[in-house]
Parts: sequence; C-alpha cells; structure tokens
Amino acid sequence: MAFTRKRRQEQQLYSKERFSLLLLNLEEYYFEQHMANHIINKDCRDERKIRGSLKICSKSIIFEPDEKIQPIIKIPLRDCISIEAPEDNEANNPFTWYTPGVISVVSNQAFLIKEQNIIAPYRTERGKTEYLFQLDVAGKVDDVIQTLLQLYRASHLDKLGDQAAMITAILQSRLARTSFDKNRFQNVSETLHMECEAEMVTPLVTNPGHVCITDANLYFQPLNGYPKPVVHIMMHNVRRIYKRRHGLMPLGLEVFCTENDLCSDIYLKFYNSQDRDELYFYIATYLENHITEQTAESYMLQWQRGHISNYQYLLHLNNLADRSCNDLSQYPVFPWIIADYSSSELDLTKPETFRDLSKPVGALNKERLERLLTRYREMPEPKFMYGSHYSSPGYVLFYLVRVAPEYMLCLQNGKFDHADRTFNSIAETWKNCLDGATDFKEVSSQKLLEVTLPDCSVLFSISKILNFFLIDPDDFLQKSQNALESQYVSEHLHEWIDLIFGYKQKGREAIAAHNVFHPLTYEGGVDLNSIMDPNEKVALLTQILEFGQTPKQLFTTPHPRRIIPKFKSLRTSSHNVSIDESPVSPSEESFEDLTEESITLAWNNIAKLKLDEQHKIHKEEITGIAVSCNGSSVFTTSQDSTLKMFSKESKMLQRSVSFSNMALSSCLILPGDATVISSSWDNHIYFYSVAFGRRQDTLMGHDDAVSKICWHDNRLYSASWDSTVKVWHCVPAEVLGTKRHQFELLAELEHDVSVNTINLNAANAMLVSGTKEGTISIWDVTTATMLHQLSCHSGTVYAAAFSPDSRHLLSTGEDGCFKVIDVQTGMLISSMASEQPQRCFKWDGHSVLSGSQSGELLVWDLFAGKVIERIKGHTGAVTCMWMNEQCSSIITGGEDKQIMFWKLQY
Repeated sequence: MAFTRKRRQEQQLYSKERFSLLLLNLEEYYFEQHMANHIINKDCRDERKIRGSLKICSKSIIFEPDEKIQPIIKIPLRDCISIEAPEDNEANNPFTWYTPGVISVVSNQAFLIKEQNIIAPYRTERGKTEYLFQLDVAGKVDDVIQTLLQLYRASHLDKLGDQAAMITAILQSRLARTSFDKNRFQNVSETLHMECEAEMVTPLVTNPGHVCITDANLYFQPLNGYPKPVVHIMMHNVRRIYKRRHGLMPLGLEVFCTENDLCSDIYLKFYNSQDRDELYFYIATYLENHITEQTAESYMLQWQRGHISNYQYLLHLNNLADRSCNDLSQYPVFPWIIADYSSSELDLTKPETFRDLSKPVGALNKERLERLLTRYREMPEPKFMYGSHYSSPGYVLFYLVRVAPEYMLCLQNGKFDHADRTFNSIAETWKNCLDGATDFKEVSSQKLLEVTLPDCSVLFSISKILNFFLIDPDDFLQKSQNALESQYVSEHLHEWIDLIFGYKQKGREAIAAHNVFHPLTYEGGVDLNSIMDPNEKVALLTQILEFGQTPKQLFTTPHPRRIIPKFKSLRTSSHNVSIDESPVSPSEESFEDLTEESITLAWNNIAKLKLDEQHKIHKEEITGIAVSCNGSSVFTTSQDSTLKMFSKESKMLQRSVSFSNMALSSCLILPGDATVISSSWDNHIYFYSVAFGRRQDTLMGHDDAVSKICWHDNRLYSASWDSTVKVWHCVPAEVLGTKRHQFELLAELEHDVSVNTINLNAANAMLVSGTKEGTISIWDVTTATMLHQLSCHSGTVYAAAFSPDSRHLLSTGEDGCFKVIDVQTGMLISSMASEQPQRCFKWDGHSVLSGSQSGELLVWDLFAGKVIERIKGHTGAVTCMWMNEQCSSIITGGEDKQIMFWKLQY
C-alpha cells in the first residue's frame, strides 16, 4: 500500500521518536517542544522525574517520555482547569514545595498512549489531576504559560468556528514572526525565486511552516522542526506536479519524483491560491525543459494501445482527478474486480468471475436497487440514491486498519471500531457491499496483504482475511493483479471509468446509470467562500470531508474501450506494456505478423532517417507524390500545373505533362502502374496513361478546385473546395476495351465549407475529411453516412489519417496542433502543439513523422506529446510525403520545388 510504505520508511528514519502528528486531533497543529521532566509524587519520598519532551499543540499538551516503556501523556486543553507556575513568593516559603521552571497543569482528563510502546486504544485517566512539568530552561516558563493560556481560551470557546478562527490567528502570527532559514540552502550560489507560508499535508494532519523555491531546490521548513528541520527536493528529480483541491479549495500542490507511484514526495497546502499558482509556475517552467506534463487524454491513448497497464492507467487518472494518498477524504479509488468468492479455483477466463463494471456498487444488487429507487423517487430535492459514498476516510481506514492502526486511532479519537465491524474477510466485505443497506464502497488503492500486524488484540489474523482463497498473501496479491490486468477487465474497464471519472458521474447520465450521490460529494457542490458564518463553514466542511468526495470529472463523453492486441509489439519504448499483450507462438506466426514486425522495426528507427538524394524537378511547390509498385518511377504534381515522372534508377526526369494552366493538387497511381490520376484546381480530375504517355480521360467532377483524391477497388474519392466529397465508381478503359473510362457517381458527402483533405482507413470502410475551417468528419463510406464530426482546428486542416488499426485518427492543421480522435466514440482524446504548422505526416499509432512549415522533418513521441528528433530537410515548407508499405522508404516534396529521398539507418 502506497502511503503506509512511505510512512514506514519515515518511521524507520525517525524511530527514536514515538510522537507523531497522528497523536493530534483533526485540524490540530503542533507548535513547539521543550525538553522537560515530568515530576511524579512531588510530595512523597519516592518523588520521580521522568525525562522527555513537552510539546505545545493548538488543542493539547503532550509529554513524550524518553523511556519507551512509559506512556505518552496527552492532556486536552478543553479539559484543563488551570495552567500556571508556582508563585514567586512560594520560593521563599520553607513550608511550600517549589522547584524552578515548573509548569502546573490541572485537568479533569488525560489520555495515556503507547503504554509499553504498544499501539493500542488510548487509556483514559479521569478525575482531577495535577501534572507537573519542569522545563530545562526555566526562563521559558512565562512564555510557555502565556502560549498555553492563549490556546486554553481558544479551546473553551463555545463554537467550533470561533475556536478555529482564534487558532488560525495564533498560527498566522507565529508564521509572520519567522521566515525560512537561508542557511539551510544546499548551495550558497542558489538563487531564491519565492518564499511563502504553507502547510505540509499528510493523512489526517498538516504541519505549518515556510516554503522556499530556488533555481535548484524546493524546500519546506516546518515551524516546529518536525520531523526534521528542513525537507528538500532537488528540482532535477521532480517528474510530476499536480494542483490539488484541499478542503474543497484550490490550495494544494503535490510533487512527485517518480513516474508510476501513488505516493508523492511532498504535498503542500497554501493559504491562498496565488502562492500555490506562483510556486506551480516556477516548477512547471523548470520542468518544461525536462519532461512533458501529460493529460488524461494522453494517458488514455497509451492505455488504449497497451503501452501502460490497467493499474498504471487508473493510478494516473486518480492523480489527475485530485485523489491523493495524503488526503484520506480523496484517497485513490480502484474498482472491486472479483465477484466469485465461492469457487475453489479463480478462473479469470470466465465472465462470471468478475463484477459488472458498467454499474456502480449500489446498483449491482437488483432488489436493493429497487428499494433505493423507491426512496429516491419519493425524496424531495436535492435527491440522491445513496446515503453513503464509495470512498471516505472511514472506508479507506476500514481496509488499512492493520497496516495503519495509528490512522484509525487518530480518526476515531483513540479508539478502534468494534471487532465485529473490523475488516476480517474479503468475501464478507464483498457480500456486504453487494447486499448491505448502506455499504457502497469501492476499494482503496493498496496492496491488500502487504501487512504488518501490531501487537493488538482487536486485530484479526491474515488467514481470516484470506478465508476464501486459503493462500498466502503474495499469491493473493498476484491473483488480484492478474484479475485487474485480465482480458475481461481490459475490455470493460472503460465502463467503470465512465461512472467514476467520466460522463456518467453527473447529470442525466448519472441518473440513468443509478450513480447519484449526495450533492455535497461533488466538486462545486458548495461554495465555501460564499458562507460568511465561520461556524457554519467549519460544520459544513467537516461534514463534506467525513462523508467522502467524488473525483474531479475528467471526461464528458463516453470513454473509448481498450484495444486488445493480437501480438506482442517489438517497440523498444520506455512505456510499460500491459501483461495481456502475450506473443503468439512460432507456429501461429503469419506473413502479416512478420510484415507488421518489420514495420514496427522501421518505426523504431524512424528518428535515424538520413537524406539519400534530392532533386529539383518543378518550378513551384510540390503538391503530391505517387510511386510505382517496384519503386522505379516517381510521379509528382505541382502548383506549376505539371505532372512529372522521375526515374529513381537513372535519377533523371523522364516525362513532364501539363493538363491545364492551373495547379495540380494531388496524384495517385492505380494498381498495375498503368494509370496515374491527378486532381486540379480547375475542378477536373485527369487520367494519364503511362504506357501511351498521354492524357487518357478527364472527369469534370466538381464546381470548384479538387483538393485531394483517394482510390480503392475501382472507387475514386474526390474532395473539393465546393464543400463536397464525391464517391465515384470508375471502370478503367482497358477493362472495358474502350478509349474512355466509365464513371458513376455513387455518393456525395456534403460539408458546410471547403474540403481540403481526405483519407481512407486501412479497411477502406471509413473516410476522414478535413475542411478549411478546421472541422474533421468521419464517414462510413459503405453507407455514405457521417459517424462523427468535430471542430478540431482553428484554421485549415492540412492532413488527416487513421492509425493502422483504424482505432484512432490523427489530424494536423494551420493552428500548429496535432489532434488524436478515438474513432469509435468520436472523442478528442489528445492534443499536441508544435511551434509551427505541420503540413503533412505519416504515423503508426504511436510515433509520428511530420513535415514542418520550416522544412524540417520532426519525429514525435505521441504518448509523451513531444518532439524526439529534428531532421534538417527542405529550405521551405514540407508540403507532401510518401512512404512505402514497409515504412522503409520515404520521399518528401517541398515548397523549395525539390523532392528528397530518405532512407532508414538500422
């Protein structure tokens, strides 16, 4: 489990201290400590002094003895009767007991914690009792007493809001009187960027202090020096940063030095959003030169294509949705996966083994759901279906009580829950979630059996927790991981994401999915800034934090399903491959698989492109490239209105043909290499016979310039500035035995504005069109119907193409952006910005080779959202690009009137 693993490391580092912030009450601060003795039996001969430290907190006094066998004493200030030092005149009275530097605390109640150094429920010591503490520095007594009396007055105010306001004022006064100690810098040459006040957030508690950021390090100096004088993080180690809402306010910032971990290195809560945003800006500016911040859509694309596992994807979504291991009210949430807790074998190939991921936990039991819906229909506004949330601090610690008992004691004021209600059986917990009237919880992000058992009689054994599996913890953990990464979960996980992070989280879709919780659990459910009464605000915030919070909504349209790959990719990438990507056996390998492997190998080396040769063959920019099957002849079109044929072998221009006095916009060569088709700005499409060296036919197809043409199986697809894409059935003249081709208009795909580009998918069943106003449309060409339409770009769409598996669509435009669309849902799932427009590209679903307005060829890592290689090319814009089927040969044409031949260096 993430946060307990880190806390355990911290506890080992600071093992000399038994005190922790978890001994404080919720919303309590630890201010200062003083070395002191606890004096016992002052009036008796067996008077004893127990050595330790006295800690001054905003709601209590805590004494931690050095001897671990002695209990920690916690005295709530609200239970105190008096706090004072003996009068000075008592020092001169021989009949009065007096010791210098003593503070007397009389209280009706105290708690004894960690007796015999055992984590257990607190023992309460009731009755009027005097506690005497002798400070090492007697001169500090007056200051300590003055502080305690001030906090004592705050704790005795009637209303919680008034108490919180007074304690906050005391805290801010202390912070204002101090500043970050610059002597703590790691290097004297560091440049200070900013300093401000903040609190370091850990589960259930926060620690106030000063934040400082330099050009090399991020520092946090606790006001109380706990757990160490300064926490520092080197900027070059930072990998991810997230803005957080803390207490429903945009005040949090979490910093990670890892790629794939839920546990952060520091979580800071600021006192105003301006300080938070300014610090975020400094870190983000530094990171721009090192890493790229990824979006939910970017992770979605990686997950869809199997480059990150189900677990990793959920981890990243939780982070992006403000879920943090440091905030138990927004703890990471993962789905219940296994539903079969009775079979002797866990069969991950059977759908019955798994929970229905399309429904929230509360809707899995039909009978219970009917009762809830009856109540929902009769309920006044605001309505909700479930009276409890699927994730709250109590639910989180229900699962973690054995690994983190101190957290449960902190949450429940020094008590464990009743033994009958403690987590003791996975099967029973699932049954209660399925049948219970008020239990709708999902699971916490944790390794359930990574446990240590404290010496505490209330805790149950691991064997009871594993009562269904009858296996050891490691085996259970492995089975759970296998279940999460199974094919069934991979195929259905998007349905659960729709409920928790997506479009079924709110509104009508949530109602239809029976996924409606109390309004206060949703982001924006209440505006705390609008509540002026501090008591009302504290009460409302407490209710919200204890009740649970719904994650930030990440998606507003249906989440695409995962692509289940047929074979294991050869890609050598830093991205992890999902465990369900298993390779086929040698006997199952086909020619197609081997071809796919060679293509993958080529794309792995795409950044190693080298210029082989270049030729200037046109008078204006080149607009299209087509190559014969054997690769010997290269046909090009240009704005100079000519179609030219260049011999790759002789490196000479062999033919030049002019069809009209207007620009030619694209070209393609028909199967058999006998005919080349060119489109023109003069509204015509020209058919050129290679064998006879002359124009063979003309199709007067449009009312404005023809911008792009495609061909498949005797069908010609033509795009035009007349706002149409036309589909023609074309029978070649040589098939008919005539001089002219036969054309039949099969369909006309209408658009609102000029169409600038089109492309077919690999199966030739779908067509994408891009307009001059930035609209992308996806069409089913078998039925001539539009599947999706999106406003993707601001300006002309230059190029668009399907991924080889037709699951995604990539487009680029005048706005300099690449856009990735999920073809199934029509959802825009990723966007990459470039410094300048990319005029053309080729891609394999992961990597992109694009031709830039500057003339460079750019290689992009689509998942990382960044350029990984820049290759010097043309002196003007790269206007068109051709790539062979094996992706091993590439030709580009440019504004500089040249064609360039490129080859891969393996």
